Amino acid sequence: MKKATNESVIIARHINGFLNEYVPSQKSHSSHTLKSYQYALSLYIGFLETEKGISSERLCGGCFSRTIIEEWLQWLMELRGCSPETCNNRLASLRAFLKYLGSREILLLYLSEDATRIPRKKEVRKKIKGMSKKAVRVLLSVPDLSTKAGRRDLSLMIIIYSTAARIDEILSLKIEQLHLDAQKPNATIIGKGSKIRTLYLLPKAVAHLKKYLKEFHGNTPNPEAYVFYSRNTGLHGKMSQTAVNKQLKKHARSAHKICDEVSRDLHVHQLRHAKASHWLEDGINIVQISFLLGHEQLQTTMVYVDITIDQELKALATLEDENDKKISKKWKNTKGGLAEFCGVKPVRK
Repeated sequence: MKKATNESVIIARHINGFLNEYVPSQKSHSSHTLKSYQYALSLYIGFLETEKGISSERLCGGCFSRTIIEEWLQWLMELRGCSPETCNNRLASLRAFLKYLGSREILLLYLSEDATRIPRKKEVRKKIKGMSKKAVRVLLSVPDLSTKAGRRDLSLMIIIYSTAARIDEILSLKIEQLHLDAQKPNATIIGKGSKIRTLYLLPKAVAHLKKYLKEFHGNTPNPEAYVFYSRNTGLHGKMSQTAVNKQLKKHARSAHKICDEVSRDLHVHQLRHAKASHWLEDGINIVQISFLLGHEQLQTTMVYVDITIDQELKALATLEDENDKKISKKWKNTKGGLAEFCGVKPVRK
C-alpha cells in the first residue's frame, strides 16, 4: 500500500482536531451537536471511500470540491433517503469543518468559499406540535415527592419548562449562575457559542429551586458545583441527558394514564417547545421569544408560530447511541480504510 501523502495526513489531522478539540470547546458543549458533526463527516468520508474510490493516500483538498459535495448531497437523498432538512444539516456541518480547515491551511481556504455557494435543499415547512398547558400540569403532578429522586425530577422539569432553555444549558448550570435572592430572580445561561443570556424566574420556580438546593447542596452550596449533578461523579459532574430522558419518560408514562395528551415517549426538548407555544398564547412578542430561546436568527424562532397546542411534539431522535466512544487519532496508520485514517466512525451501509 502506498504511503499517505503530506496533504492527506494534514487533512486527517485537522478532521481529528476539529471533532475532538475545536467543536467541544468552541462550537458547542452539547453532546448531540458534537455527534451531528461527527456523523456528517463520517458520512462524507464513507461516501469518498465507497462511491469515489478515495483511499487514505489519495485524500486531498480536491476531495472537498463543490462538485463532489453536490454529488454527496444527491447520494444522501437518493441512496440514503435523507430529507432536505437532513441534507441541509449535513451540509452545514461540512461547511463548518471546511471553514475550520481553511483557517488553519490558507491554501485550502478556497474550499470553504466554494462550499458556501452550494444552494440549500428546499425544505417543506412542517407544523410543530406542542403540549397543552393541561398536559404540562399533569406531567408536573406525577413525580413522587416522598422520594428524593422525585423531588429532584420535579425541580428539574420546572426549571426546564419555566426557562425553555436547552437541556445542555440547564445541565451545565452551576450554583454561581443562579441569582435567586435578587430583586428579579434569574439564571445566567451560557448558550451556544458561549453566548450569555439572562432568564428571569417566576416565584414558583424560585421556591422549588431553593428547596432543592437546600436538600441537595446544603446551607452553603459550592458555587462551582453543578446544580443538577450526577450521583456517580458527584457535585462536579453534571447529570447526563440520557438520565434525564429516562426519568422524563417514566413520568410521562404515568402522566399519560391521567391525560392522554402527554406522550408516553416524551422527550425533554418538548418542554422547551411547549413553553414557546405558551409564551405565544400569552401574547409575548416573537422577537422576545427568540431572545429567550437563545436563537441567533428570528427565522429559526418563526417555526414556533405554527405550534398547535392540542398535539404533542414527537420525540427528537438522536443520531447515535449515547455509549459511542471517541475514535482515536489514526492518520499515521494507513492500513485501514479511509474512515479509520481520518479518525471518524465508519458508517453502516
